[in-house]
Amino acid sequence: MPEPGARRVVITGLGAVSSAGIGVADFTASIRAGRRTTSPIAGFDTTGFPHTHAGEVHDFDPGAWLRRIEPARWGRSAQFAASAARLAVADADLTASALAGARSGSVMGTTSGESAVIEELVSQWAADGLKSLDGDRVGAVPAGRIAAAVNSELGLSGEALTLATACSASNYALGYAYDMVASGEADYMLAGGADSLNRWAHAGFYRLGALAEEICRPFDADRSGILTAEGGVALLVEPYDRAVARGARIYAEVLGYSVNCDAKHMVHPDPASIAECIRSAHRSAGVTPEDIDYICAHGTGTRTNDATEVAAAREVFGDRIPPISSIKSMIGHTMGAASGFGALICCMALYEGFLPPTAGVERVDPALGPGVDPVAGAARPAGPRVVQNHGFAFGGNNAITILGRAS
Repeated sequence: MPEPGARRVVITGLGAVSSAGIGVADFTASIRAGRRTTSPIAGFDTTGFPHTHAGEVHDFDPGAWLRRIEPARWGRSAQFAASAARLAVADADLTASALAGARSGSVMGTTSGESAVIEELVSQWAADGLKSLDGDRVGAVPAGRIAAAVNSELGLSGEALTLATACSASNYALGYAYDMVASGEADYMLAGGADSLNRWAHAGFYRLGALAEEICRPFDADRSGILTAEGGVALLVEPYDRAVARGARIYAEVLGYSVNCDAKHMVHPDPASIAECIRSAHRSAGVTPEDIDYICAHGTGTRTNDATEVAAAREVFGDRIPPISSIKSMIGHTMGAASGFGALICCMALYEGFLPPTAGVERVDPALGPGVDPVAGAARPAGPRVVQNHGFAFGGNNAITILGRAS
């Protein structure tokens, strides 16, 4: 639980750049409808790939969203992050001067950093060696520029931290932002993540046997794997008292979080470690398993992940597993942004009163055991008060955030 005297922390702004839409309203409407937004890949040559679908952000124009930074000097992941952050600040009804004048910073998660820039440079190298490399593109490579883009775009003078804990990174980022604001070290933090679609990650997941051909269907008896995806997400985090004083809309309160790393296997998740991360998150938030109304699953759609995730939940919740769904069934696996998109839809579920769905479920896998409710099809009206957001990554990096309806 937070230290005595720590400030309550709430989320007041949401920004999304994804295949399901740009902006929180379009993103949420698409998810609530259970709309699958993956499509044939256009961003790189898929010749030779048997599987060619992904959650790609088509027709993204960073110039439509960015005001301070020059898009051409930044990579696609940084553009996603800065655009999502700009959208989150606007959604929070904060002026740029108010944000920049406070103790404000950003923390963003990623898996592959500026993968699209690296692939661009590899192509230049193959064409004519070292002398052919574009210096500006070389300068855009460091993953740390993802958070730097957020601070540069918004004029923030506080910390700009990029966390590379892969597919759990956005939950790590939200936990870090929570600590910064709760402790009084920051007044505002932008937390989230960004990754861009790339050929080598697509190839890697295919060689692992983890890539679905066209449809990602977590928890279904016939699930076959993930779809790679891209996007950027940002959540504006601030103290509860400050939000109330300025009349802000409060989507959710960050109640607590937990992270751990078992490092038992490079790619195989460990149910005991995940279960302990869940228990630790509950202790941090001051809640019990009975308090959890919904779980936003990591839910990749691989046979191993879904079975392990449900087994871990069953270890904590017994046979009363809360409804558990995966938005990756609609937008694909956005890698470092994945648990950030999960946190965003959890905020909307708490604020608007619904349970996000899992698209494509025709028959829940009986091997998962009894009581698994993936909220199949479309969103379900509900009144969740406390929700649990999962993020897991290769190497056993687990991160879980607990959000509650603000009161």
